[in-house]
Amino acid sequence: MKAVKSGTLSGDLWGGTAAMLVALPSAIAFGVTIFSALGSQFGAQGAVAGILGTVALGLLAPLFGGTNRLISAPCAPAAAVLSAFAIDHVARGGSPELGLLLLALMGLMAGGLQLLMGALKLGRLIKYMPYPVVSGYLSGVGMIIIGSQLPRFLGTPKGVKFAEALVSPALWRWQGMLVGAATIVVMLAAPKVTRKVPAPVLGLLAGIFTYLGLGLFDPALMTLDGNAFVVGALGGEGGSLVDSFAARWSALGQLGFAALRELLIPALTLAVLLSIDTLKTCVVLDALTRTRHDSNRELMGQGLGNLAAGLAGGVPGAGTMGATLVNMSSGAQTKLSGLVEGVSALIAFALLANLISWVPVASLSGILLVIGLRMIDRHSLNFLKSRDTVMDFVVIAAVVACALSVSLIVASGIGVVLAVLLFIREQVHGSVVRCIATGDQSFSKRVRTQDEMDILAERGGQTAVAELQGSLFFGTTSQLFHALENDLKIRKYLILDMRRVQSVDITAAHMLDQIKDILAERQGVLIFSQMPKHLPSGKDMEKYFDQTGVVRSGQPVRIFGEADEALEWVEDRILAEAELASNEETLLELAEIELFKARKRETLDELEKSMEVRVISAGEKIFSIGDQGDELFLIRKGIVRIMLPLPSGHTRHIATFGRGAFFGEMAFLDGESRSADAMAFTEAHLYVLSRQAFDLFAENHKKVGMNMMERLASILASRLRYTNAELRALEG
Repeated sequence: MKAVKSGTLSGDLWGGTAAMLVALPSAIAFGVTIFSALGSQFGAQGAVAGILGTVALGLLAPLFGGTNRLISAPCAPAAAVLSAFAIDHVARGGSPELGLLLLALMGLMAGGLQLLMGALKLGRLIKYMPYPVVSGYLSGVGMIIIGSQLPRFLGTPKGVKFAEALVSPALWRWQGMLVGAATIVVMLAAPKVTRKVPAPVLGLLAGIFTYLGLGLFDPALMTLDGNAFVVGALGGEGGSLVDSFAARWSALGQLGFAALRELLIPALTLAVLLSIDTLKTCVVLDALTRTRHDSNRELMGQGLGNLAAGLAGGVPGAGTMGATLVNMSSGAQTKLSGLVEGVSALIAFALLANLISWVPVASLSGILLVIGLRMIDRHSLNFLKSRDTVMDFVVIAAVVACALSVSLIVASGIGVVLAVLLFIREQVHGSVVRCIATGDQSFSKRVRTQDEMDILAERGGQTAVAELQGSLFFGTTSQLFHALENDLKIRKYLILDMRRVQSVDITAAHMLDQIKDILAERQGVLIFSQMPKHLPSGKDMEKYFDQTGVVRSGQPVRIFGEADEALEWVEDRILAEAELASNEETLLELAEIELFKARKRETLDELEKSMEVRVISAGEKIFSIGDQGDELFLIRKGIVRIMLPLPSGHTRHIATFGRGAFFGEMAFLDGESRSADAMAFTEAHLYVLSRQAFDLFAENHKKVGMNMMERLASILASRLRYTNAELRALEG
């Protein structure tokens, strides 16, 4: 661990000490809850086990974990799983000594499994547990704690269940209830008065002083032997603490293969829940401190800490939210604060070990009741107010019900399955087809002559352009086919714009292959445009389609970089089928250009003398945005693209002009600077008419000049009409 500055050191010292004061009372309470399930005489050992778990986790988890300020200690999920196991062990007739050994072995196995999870890089997977599952799991743990502690709070005899305790007031003991109530009231009210001393510490002190006050009026409360109100002697009845630990390991002789096999599922449950609890705390810590933790390294650190806790006979634990937040708010900066928490817990144990025997059980129950109540996600009830979130509440309720009736690990598994089903349901209900347009409504950026546009308006209905979005997978393939079904019956060309697609699975690929075959039956073509090179999953869509056979050489399928290129290719095919496609290799004469059709040859010859003839190489700029110039450019041969430079450094394709078209008309009409770049896409042969040359010509041929301007305005108006129609189609 790196050296730290004095300011950071003091913050870590204060933070770690304050965190210990929060973690230790809860750890003692968790330990007593777990071990008392084996018999009331083991409650004191449970208190010691809670402290030892805090020490072991505090000393090892920060050293080998990867998160600054994280405090690890025994936690509620550990108490829920281990106490449930202890109760089941006793119910099956197992000996308490064997139960103590099995609890230790379960902690060891959970720590080993956490180490394995970290080594296999499973930390990131656990971190992405859906929120409804986490909420239901935490609420379930909270309810389990409340259910186990309420009978203890009421003072009912051992073995009385939650429901029976509630309906049996004759079994209640008012002394324990008074001590527990004092603990709860002070613990809830303390943060409103002061935050310098942690609320659990003040609550525990309130319970102890209340108990001592009752002892002034009832001397029986001040005796340790046989006193059910307090934790009791650390070694249990008839022995020292060392003897109790020796008895635990002497039970190895009772250990068989069947017992070890029964440990596997509970240990796996414990490992997963402790990992979830830790990583959930790490995520919150990241958000508060703008850092990023290493999930896998943290799991390995927690695993080592829990292995040490198991060897020492302590309660396993996780990164805990309450103690971590206290640590951070007290000025902690580094992992040293976690070590300070472990060391200070060890010092507290050495100094206060004899006093632990007199801690009231009801006070510990009060602390756990508050913890359990706070773990219940009451805000999830708001999900019932909206139809959009009611199913999320169903997931939470299912996880809680399963946690209470079956087990926490089964509850988590069911919650994940339900969350996945909800995700699929959401994907299925969302449309994967963003919009569909036809070729007689939507046109490419290639500027066509009026005759060509008339043909495209008439025959463009052969083409459908569908923009897809979201996830194409087994849950949405039926929806995709249904959305395209009518077009597949009547269209010859289907263009699928894939730029908004997030994922594709084999079922969707098979469906697209079927669509290709349906089009091929009518000599149609399936066309893909803007296929993402890297989907969020890292998959290359074009390569994937090649591997799955959707795209094969010799098949009626094409791929284009942009939807506009695909649409232009289809338009060229339609015009070729209409025998309107021109011979792109020959140079147009002035009379063949749309702007000057039906004009007298003599007049055009004179106008041609006013023009300049230019040849522009492919890739060469004709003019740039901001250039001054008033020339009108008429294309005799070749293709010219108009591009708009963007502030990001990229360019946007505005329009494409081909043989017989003209461009540069805006500057020709208003004399302003150029509003975009013009670049020769192929070698371009141009007529260039400047405004000055045109004005000189128009002085001698006023009627021809006026007719030319009218014709220019008419063509521009026609282009605008097609643009308006396309915008209306897109809005629809």
